[in-house]
Amino acid sequence: MSRKKSISPYWILLDSFLIIIFIGTVLLTLPISSATGERVPVIDSLFTTTSAVAVTGLVVNDVSTTFSLFGKTVIIILIQLGGLGIMTFSSIIVLLISKKISYRTKKIVQEDLNYNTLFDIQKYIKNVVKTVLFIEFLGAFCLFFTFIKKYSFWKAVYYSVFHSVSAFCNAGFSLFSDNLGGYRSNISVNIVICSLIVLGGIGFAALNNIHLYIKKKIKRDKNKIRLNLTTKMAVLMSAILIAAGILVTFVIEANNPATLQNFSMHDKILASLFQSVTTRTAGFQTMDLANMRIATLISYIFFMYIGASPGSTGGGIKTTTIGVIILGVYSTLTNREDIEIKKKKIAWDVFNKATSIVFISLTYIICIVFFLSLLEKNKGFLELVFETVSAFGTVGLSLNITPDLGSISKLLIALTMFIGRVGPLTVAMALSAHSKRRGAYKYPVEDVQVG
Repeated sequence: MSRKKSISPYWILLDSFLIIIFIGTVLLTLPISSATGERVPVIDSLFTTTSAVAVTGLVVNDVSTTFSLFGKTVIIILIQLGGLGIMTFSSIIVLLISKKISYRTKKIVQEDLNYNTLFDIQKYIKNVVKTVLFIEFLGAFCLFFTFIKKYSFWKAVYYSVFHSVSAFCNAGFSLFSDNLGGYRSNISVNIVICSLIVLGGIGFAALNNIHLYIKKKIKRDKNKIRLNLTTKMAVLMSAILIAAGILVTFVIEANNPATLQNFSMHDKILASLFQSVTTRTAGFQTMDLANMRIATLISYIFFMYIGASPGSTGGGIKTTTIGVIILGVYSTLTNREDIEIKKKKIAWDVFNKATSIVFISLTYIICIVFFLSLLEKNKGFLELVFETVSAFGTVGLSLNITPDLGSISKLLIALTMFIGRVGPLTVAMALSAHSKRRGAYKYPVEDVQVG
């Protein structure tokens, strides 16, 4: 009797995102979702839905004026689903109904959250949900005191919740036509949004690890929980990249009359901090990026490509990936047998996986830029690279070319946002899931000259 082929968890994960994107597209196409009562074009609805589910923030329409309250609510629900993870959300429903989830579902959620252990996955999911809701509530609570000064009570509540969820999920969607440009000098809004972005981008596993570590410290529990290497590397790399982003923005743009030159020192520092934090993952902005110098934009492309940390709401190749590659290259250059850091050894298999992610990602980005350059002949090369990397890193920053893209180009960018959210390696593993495995034998080794 032949065994039934089991469906790869990678395919189930991809399908779950595709189903939500389909449902979201249908909902945003309905007249009730439009501010004018006229249907939003299907391609625009698909693009906006994909951007929301992929927590990117690239838009072809002004969300604040194009969509009704119903449409905006659909968008923020899609953002929450995409940020939390669709399979994670499904598991929450299952837990509420049956109090347990199957091994297969645990495996899929493990892929969705990029979490290594299956045994305590149920407890882990509960902790993730509690942490997410608490942080988003705290963020909304802080933002409310700013928005209530300008809007009615319920509108202030809605705006606070929307921007808190959008920031924590690193989505970059805003209900203001100028994004957050109107709050460029507001310390409270800048700090709250930046904090939410950093917490959302650091990764659920890292947040859980830090939370348990602090909890044990406070209680002075003898059974101490240590910060694992992933958490340490994610925090360290994030801090380095944020500092680098602040330095690059401040130094290069300080004398640019179109950006920072006419700002006060207070606003220069605040704008540099905000743009550094949001550039890697979120897509909010308080300045017009189209007016920035080319050197700044090139550095932003690098930051967007790296993105957030593993198991987070952000995209990109991830901070730990670039960290492992740096350590691996250093070990090779210094003729070390192992990759070592903080008296720990990282397996070369992890380095191989990291280099595979970088290679697949770069190859994909180059292909998309190639096709976009054929389709969008009136757009500059830097603009197309910036747009593509922003979509891949699920960042959402743009040089103001998104609304002018053709239908096919919009589909390519939407596909890039989707792949950026689920991960290029996940897509590659799904496509190769049923490939034949090598037999129980080994081929002879032969040297190949490289470099």
